This record gives sequence, structure tokens and C-alpha cells, in this order.
Amino acid sequence: MKLKLHWKLTVIFCSAIIFGLLLGYFYLTAHLKTFLDQNLQSNLKREIYLVRDLIEEHGDTADVQLLARKISKEIGIRVTIVALNGVVRADSDLDEAELKVIENHGGRVEIKEALKTGFGLSKRYSYTLKKELLYLAVPFGQKSVEGIVRLAMPLSAVAIFESGSQRIVVLSLFLAFLLSLGFTYFMAIIISHPLEEMAGIARAMAAGDFSRKPSVRSRDEVGDLARAITHMSDQIKEKIDDIQQEKAKLDAVIMHMFEGIMVVDEKGVVQLMNPSLRKAFLIDTPVHGRRAVEVVRNSVLSDMLSDLLTGKERIISHELVITFPDERVIQVNGVAISTLNKIEGAVLVFHDITELRRLEKVRQDFVANVSHELRTPVASIKGYAETLLSGAMEDKQALKEFLGTIHENSDRLVNLINDLLDLARIESGRMKIVPVAMEAVSVVQRCLNILEKTIQDKKLSVTMDLPGNLPKVLADESRFSQVVLNLLDNAVKYTSEGGSISVKAVSQEKNVRFDVIDTGIGIPEEDLPRIFERFYRVDKARSRDLGGTGLGLSIVKHIVLAHGGEVWASSQLGRGTTFSFTIPRV
Repeated sequence: MKLKLHWKLTVIFCSAIIFGLLLGYFYLTAHLKTFLDQNLQSNLKREIYLVRDLIEEHGDTADVQLLARKISKEIGIRVTIVALNGVVRADSDLDEAELKVIENHGGRVEIKEALKTGFGLSKRYSYTLKKELLYLAVPFGQKSVEGIVRLAMPLSAVAIFESGSQRIVVLSLFLAFLLSLGFTYFMAIIISHPLEEMAGIARAMAAGDFSRKPSVRSRDEVGDLARAITHMSDQIKEKIDDIQQEKAKLDAVIMHMFEGIMVVDEKGVVQLMNPSLRKAFLIDTPVHGRRAVEVVRNSVLSDMLSDLLTGKERIISHELVITFPDERVIQVNGVAISTLNKIEGAVLVFHDITELRRLEKVRQDFVANVSHELRTPVASIKGYAETLLSGAMEDKQALKEFLGTIHENSDRLVNLINDLLDLARIESGRMKIVPVAMEAVSVVQRCLNILEKTIQDKKLSVTMDLPGNLPKVLADESRFSQVVLNLLDNAVKYTSEGGSISVKAVSQEKNVRFDVIDTGIGIPEEDLPRIFERFYRVDKARSRDLGGTGLGLSIVKHIVLAHGGEVWASSQLGRGTTFSFTIPRV
């Protein structure tokens, strides 16, 4: 039969009480009064001598009033410092005003006795504090007596230690009770050690350490509890492992999502913000615990959160336009989090749709521009064909002129379609670039030969400044030729009769830079950033008259970038233009 734990504690407690009371009774009867008297006297003497030593250490330079209060606070007894002439220099229980009016203490019994014998003791009524006090006084001074230090202890406190035989039994029982408590505590430590061990294990479990197991093997309630804790620890560890695995997966998804995620509580305070959202809004400070409208200052977002958290909307979607550091369009989808019809927060998902909107605009502009560019030559061909069909074929001169115009517009239409097809292949990635080591000089010369007739007709001066030691470039020859031909063709078209064109090349660390310089009409400064856009023309009417499709420079840009180079332009209106590009060298 196993003994229950509460019975064990009851027997031990009763044994401790009986033992303690008997021991306390015999001890107090024989020694209490003598012990207390001697102990009180010894303690007070020791304290006053320590106070005297402390005052002597500080010397005359100390603030005696502050020192008296500090000493009194430490030992819990009133401290008075009296000069040899009886003037009170400091008193821990008096303030500065009271010190000035206090009577001379030279006639006090304890003062006189201290000066006479080196130690003074008296019990009397204090008119200053209006209570019975026990006074102890000793002189102080390192080389000679400089004054008297006095301690005052209320007799009411002393009476507790000298109450005599009337309270001896009560004190004995009280002391016995304290001793019994101490003994009980000691025994309780032995008995409760397994419980403390299990409490430590429980705390370790709460901190995430499930490696510790109870060492208790008893068959009482403590043993049952130990086995239950062991089983619970295994079960909790298994569940926590499962939760941590799921949390790790969720965190990995959220942290690496391209879309921004923000979770707020019912007060709009941010609980979660993933790195994508931080990057999108340039947030580099801690956000947990801050309101969402403080972290992302946007009126549309503020209204969305207000609608979600007040229950006006369960699901909401809006677009935000962000202007810093550059303009972006963000689509925000929000949903309220609710439990038992109570709003507990909201989840916001931020999608950057800037590129989508840009592509939509590019597509719209492309369709509009292509339609416009195709309409012009088609309309011209149709108009002249209808004119011929209506009877103009009989006029030989008109027939030749009209057929020439139809042929010219057909060429323009073919060039436009070819450029569109080239641009489509380039942008879709279907155009293959096969770089080989090639001589750039021969390609430039061949392109000039193609344009030779037009150059001669316009009496243009063409110079080539290509060094003989120019290194080979790593490029697709046909595409490189297309770039050079486009730039030279533009230079010829937009340079007035009698003007000049120059082609230069210079070797750089990793590239070869080519410059096509003309003395043509030039490009306004505000148009330079856009000249490589599709269908962008500085002078639309003149460009069409010269047969331009508006796609040449865009094709040049894509080909150069596909080779790993760069292309740019500089110009002065009316004085000419310089187109520059780089191609990797071998």
C-alpha cells in the first residue's frame, strides 16, 4: 500500500512542529532574557563605534548633516553629532531650520558621561521627538576629541527585547514555530525535489527543449505525473515539429514571393510584411507594431484598410500609382480576416503591374502606328490605281507618273513590312545572333558602296577615319551591316546637298566604338531620348517624304543590345548629328 503524498507531508509537518516547540520552550526558559540583553548591548555598541569611525574617516570637510542622514538611513537609528561646546551640528531626524533653534546639548547626561569616560548611556524623554529614548554617545576625533556622536533608539523598540517573563512563553512558541517552519521547509525540499525537477522540465518544454525527461520512478502521484509529463513532452515535440515544418514552408513561400504581402490586425497594425513589399516601397526600418498607414503613406491604401476593417467590404481591389523613386502601378487586392463574424485583421497582396500597363500601352501605340503607317502607302496605291482604272491609262505621261508613284509606295510598304518582321523577330528572341571575328572596315566600305549613287547625287563628302590597327569585332556580320547601313542611310537622307559625313572608329578596353557623324538638320535636344522608339519621328512629314518607316533606329538599338553593346546619339539642331555605338572586340 502506497502512502499518499499529502499524508507524508502531514506526518512530517506535525513532527517538525512538536520538535520545534519543545526545543524552543526549554531554550527560551533558560537563556532568552540574558541573550537578548547582551545581544542588544553588543549590537548598539558595535554600531556607534562604526559610526564614530565613519565620521572620523570623512573628517571636517564632510557635510555632517548629510552624513548623519546617510548613516541613519543605513542603520535605522537616529544619529546626532554634537560639538564639544554642546552645539548640535547635525541630526538625522531634523531639518536645517530645526537645527538652528535646537537647544544646547552640552548638559545631556550621555554627553557628559561620554566626555568623561569615553562612553555615555541614558534613558529619558526627548522633548524634541516627544518619545522615550535610549541614548548612546561616544567622542570622536582622530588626534583629539572634536565632538560627540550619539545614537538614539526608542525605548518602545528596546522594550520588545526586555519584556520579561510575561511574554516569554509567547516568544518561545513563536521561535519554535519559526524553527518548525525551517525544519518543514528542509524536509519539503527533499520531498518536493521531484516536483521541482518536473517543473524545470516543464519550463524547458515551454522554451522548446524536449530532451530532458523526469528521473522519478516512484509509484505514487509524483511518479504518475512524471510519466504523464514524459508522454506529453513526446506528443508536444511531435506536434511542434509538424507546425515548424509547415511554418517553414509558409515562410519560404511568403519571403520569396514576387508579390508583396502585408498582414494587419483589427487596429490596422502591421503584423507581417515580406521583403518584396519592403523593396517595392523602399522600407528599411522595422514595421512590426506600426500602423500600416504610417509605413505606406497612401490615401487609397488607407481607404481600403478602413473599408476592410470596418466591415464595409470583405474583398476589395484597387490600383495605386507610386511616383517615387520611379512611377509604378501597383494593384492591391485585400481581404478581411474574420472569425465568428468578428473582423480580426486583413491581408493585402500587392502586384506590380507597371510592366503590364506599359506593354498594353506599347501594344496600343504599336497597333495605332502600324495602322497609320500602312494606311498611307495603301491609300496612295489604291488612289492612283483607281485613277488609272477610271481612264488615266490613256495618258501616257500620267500613266508613267502614276505607276512610278505606285511602285514607290509599294517599295515603302515592303520596307515597312520587312522592318516590322525584323523588329518582331528581334523582340521575340527568334533572331539568331552568331558572333564571329570580323573586320569592321570592309563592312563599312560595303555599306558606303550601296549608298554611293545617292551620295553622289547629293554631292556629299564622305570620310572614313578607321585606324589600320583597329581590332576585329565580335559580331554577326549581316546584323552589323544592317546597323551601319541604317545609320549611314539616315545620315545621307537628312544631310543637305553638299554636306559631309564621317565614319570613325576607336578601340576601347573591351569594345570598339563607332561614330557616324553628319552635318545634317540635327535633332532637337528634347527629342533625343525618344529617337530609338518605334515609329518616333522628329519631323514626320519629311521622314515620310524620304521613305523612312520610323523603325530603323529601333532595329539598330535592339541589334546593338543583342551584341552586348550600347547605342546613343548627340546632336545640335541645324549643325548635325552623331550616332555612336559599341560592339565587343575580339
